Amino acid sequence: MDHHRTPLFTALLEHANRNPIPFHIPGHKKGEGMEAGFKTFLGENALSIDLINIAPLDDLHQPTGVIDEAQRMAAHAFDADYTLFSVQGTSSAIITMIMSVCGPGDKIIVPRNLHKSILSAIIFAGAKPVFVTPERDRRWGIDHGISVRSVKKAIERHTDAKAVLVINPTYFGVCTDLKAIVDLAHDYGIPVLVDEAHGALLHFNNILPLSAMQAGADMAATSMHKLGGSLTQSSLLHIKKGLIQREKVQTIFSMLTTTSTSYILLASLDAARKHLALNGSKMAAKAIQLAEYARDQINQIPGLASFGREILWTDAAFDFDPTKLTIHVRELGITGYAAEEWLRKHYNIEVELSDLYNILCLITPGDSTETVVCLLDGLAELAKAHQNSKAEAGAIDVKLPEIPLLALTPRDAFYGEVELIPFAQSAGRIMAESVYVYPPGIPILLPGEVIAEQHIRYIHEHLEVGLPVRGPQDLTVKNIKVVIEAKAF
Repeated sequence: MDHHRTPLFTALLEHANRNPIPFHIPGHKKGEGMEAGFKTFLGENALSIDLINIAPLDDLHQPTGVIDEAQRMAAHAFDADYTLFSVQGTSSAIITMIMSVCGPGDKIIVPRNLHKSILSAIIFAGAKPVFVTPERDRRWGIDHGISVRSVKKAIERHTDAKAVLVINPTYFGVCTDLKAIVDLAHDYGIPVLVDEAHGALLHFNNILPLSAMQAGADMAATSMHKLGGSLTQSSLLHIKKGLIQREKVQTIFSMLTTTSTSYILLASLDAARKHLALNGSKMAAKAIQLAEYARDQINQIPGLASFGREILWTDAAFDFDPTKLTIHVRELGITGYAAEEWLRKHYNIEVELSDLYNILCLITPGDSTETVVCLLDGLAELAKAHQNSKAEAGAIDVKLPEIPLLALTPRDAFYGEVELIPFAQSAGRIMAESVYVYPPGIPILLPGEVIAEQHIRYIHEHLEVGLPVRGPQDLTVKNIKVVIEAKAF
């Protein structure tokens, strides 16, 4: 397959060059009906390919032309049997995966550090989650992957599960022994779905961990826009033959996808596939080299630390993507959020996320020596600026709350009869909504889980330092929706 070609992007350019007179949406008509300042900023090139599914450009919902060809080329590049283009992010692709294999009452084995899109899919499908507790790293204050042993135990207890879902890699770049989990699940005839949102580069360099398709997974949702060079909101859904019905996946995907698909986003996926297929190994190698240099320098700055492969000692922390720089800052006596704010104010640096203990910086093929040096300069000055805080901090006690008890299925809790009560007084009640910090979007509490005092304290601690707590109807998180429970008489 000739990966120098971009069938969809090329068709868009040819159509734009013909300059037809449009009597169809979008109504801005190549920018003529658009606010002048916005039109000027975007430019004529982008507006000329902001098109819809007219005949020469194929239809994402039933592709038979250039979109079909572009998707087949993406499948070839990622060693999948089929690939679908998503213009609604990886969240839509994840929801498609789960709804393709699960219906009401079906069990799905999932890690508890799931992304909120996985929770949404479970609610939509009416599935019953069988939660597997991820390995907790209290040194760094983060969760890793799920172990092969814990997955085996879950499968043996729930042999009727319709799928096992694995997050690989985690937001922080840690990978489980994915191939072992795939082989185990396949022994029971259970498909494996992979949330590969942060693994777009994995397939293209042998230094990196195995990609989902290399490990033999049945479906994987891969965020091309995060690390693969496409535009924000564009993603890929990969499918392997065997345990998955491709036609059903296409049907569910179509049900969840807008009929007004963005051809700019689709074209960016086509172009990003070409770039990765031809240059992915060099692109990844560049990012790895820069990240390893940055990690080595960060670990020489007093009060800061960034982990590498030394944390890999279990099958839940089995491999590592070094392009993720997790920088532990609590020995400076500050939170990750405070570090993020300081870097923004003093160095005009924006990080990927911050939490109570860390900041996360992504090193991608778009970085250079100059950008990494700027980050290192900023971190060195951050450490100097907080020398006194470090001296006063003493021993840092990194705490993570225990996984809550699931008392109801998320769907039953979400759609049940609910009431709004003060969050501070909610211990012992069953959640009817979710609470999470975004990014990364991993819920602290899910619908159906029992609230404990430790969860209330943990969430209040996030709120007090200004971290972005999201999810509840009450944006202040002073009140929370809980299930109304029947009284015994």
